[in-house]
Amino acid sequence: PSRPYVETLMRMAALLHDVGHGPFGHFFDQHFLADYGLTHETLGCTIIEQELGHLLRGLRRNPHGEIPAGETLDPWQVAFLIRRPQGPDDGPRWLQMLRSLFSGLYTVDNMDFVLRDAYMTGYSARAFDLERLLHYSFFTERGLTIHERGLHALVRFIEVRAALFQSIYFHRAVRAIDLSLQELFEGSKAFLFPGNPLEHLDEYLRFTEWTLLNDVARWSQSDNAEKQEWGQRWEALLRRDLRWQMVCERTRYFEPHETEHGSIFSNETFVIAAIREQLPAPLKSLPLRVDLPRHIHRPGTRGPVPGQNFYYDATTGDVKNLTDNTLFNNLPLSYRICRVYAETTNHNPQIAAALDKLLKPGGVDDVTNM
Repeated sequence: PSRPYVETLMRMAALLHDVGHGPFGHFFDQHFLADYGLTHETLGCTIIEQELGHLLRGLRRNPHGEIPAGETLDPWQVAFLIRRPQGPDDGPRWLQMLRSLFSGLYTVDNMDFVLRDAYMTGYSARAFDLERLLHYSFFTERGLTIHERGLHALVRFIEVRAALFQSIYFHRAVRAIDLSLQELFEGSKAFLFPGNPLEHLDEYLRFTEWTLLNDVARWSQSDNAEKQEWGQRWEALLRRDLRWQMVCERTRYFEPHETEHGSIFSNETFVIAAIREQLPAPLKSLPLRVDLPRHIHRPGTRGPVPGQNFYYDATTGDVKNLTDNTLFNNLPLSYRICRVYAETTNHNPQIAAALDKLLKPGGVDDVTNM
């Protein structure tokens, strides 16, 4: 394809990569779309190809050039770029390479949101060196490659991204709201949306946080008794009247030689049961919730995602796997925050002591690009 075609393709994929998101972003994937075997990426692909296809095919230029007369932007290629790799693909090699800019180790999406969110939250005005990271990134025959002189910038980016998840996206108050949302979604999802979004695509395109919150705010006036009851519970959430309070928090890092999947901290039910075993008899029936947010520093699975990024060894002139580099390989694979929530903070010492007894050395891949 021509350069103007490639640039237009990339611009559209960057613009539309999250077009399939429902209310509350990734939360909605887990607690609604998963019921239908969907993710925001699979829905996004459908929206791009079916709803936006005619608009995409009509694009003829971008700020740096005009698409030649013999080329027409292919909506399927835009959809291909935003979808996380699922296995060997029939797509052309150039398209597979470009996809690493959307689903690899450092992507156009997360390089953007890390800088923006770090600045807007006051975490850092210059969280990582974007210019250096871009300057030392290029394509080789193996794929997206970073020169070894840029590896420090890459490691810094990975560390900052992990820190933002730990301190902002996985903040204890955010996750307390998520716990309340989980309970509300489990009981009232039938009232929130009529069913499979693929079968109600027109309604899904207008389904946002704002329409949802405006809708549930009226439920308490409904003639339907069940809907009215759920409306009162939604109103409590809107008042920030949260049921769950954080009792204690511990973070568990998983190194390359460890198996996260076999850890007790990969299953909320196991953690709650194990904590109850350690509690004094009068507290064993205490209402508890456990939250286990997980962040991946770098892909550690054997799936199709890890094989998208490489580094250039200037000494030998070889393009190598990133894990061959000591600096990169010293990064942990992932971490899980283990937080215990209760309805009261009266028993914090006992619950914290029970959790500490479980901390001992212990993956599956994420299903979307996060």
